[in-house]
Amino acid sequence: MPLQNRVTPFGDIVAISQRGLFTGNRGIIHDPATKTLLARRWATKTWLICACAFKGWRRDVMARRSWTELFFLDEAVALAAGHRPCFLCRREAAERFRACWASAKKEAPPSATHMDSVLHAERLDHRRKRLHPITLPVTDLPDGAVVVAADEAYTLRAGLAYRWANDGYDRPEILNDADWLLTPPSTVMVLLAGYPPVFHPSINTIRNRPEDARSV
Repeated sequence: MPLQNRVTPFGDIVAISQRGLFTGNRGIIHDPATKTLLARRWATKTWLICACAFKGWRRDVMARRSWTELFFLDEAVALAAGHRPCFLCRREAAERFRACWASAKKEAPPSATHMDSVLHAERLDHRRKRLHPITLPVTDLPDGAVVVAADEAYTLRAGLAYRWANDGYDRPEILNDADWLLTPPSTVMVLLAGYPPVFHPSINTIRNRPEDARSV
């Protein structure tokens, strides 16, 4: 039985067998005795995207009173849920994220604490995932942005939309419109400024030609 530690683009933490590219955390939100989640879904404003392998360190998932290991299909999903790259295990990605943040917002490179504070306000509406209005045509949104259409989450890449599902991405579709933006606006600005999110390889194996994609 899978543990409840897979994160959806909506920020929910679910029990599915999906294997992803990244781990991460939101602080300690589990009971190590039962390996189950507590009622809260975050214990800190620092929501990280971490590497699954770093310096040979090994952890028994949810086994001790330490940060709760969460898992994401890929970086686009993690960013949509409101996380950012970790400055310890993903230093190069984190510095690139910070530089793109500064460039997009025309400000000095921010501290991690500042980015976490901004993202926390953008990721949550009280205790629920904050949905943002889409202020650009869907075709102008950057690769890696995630939108909601008909209550489903779609990751955008190269003019196509890939529906997130429990077992990975579905075949590409052409989205003519979408209802909401899941990725926090500040993160969308970072993507527009050139931050390159890491996509799950399944997005390549199912990639059809744009003219073959189903239009919705």
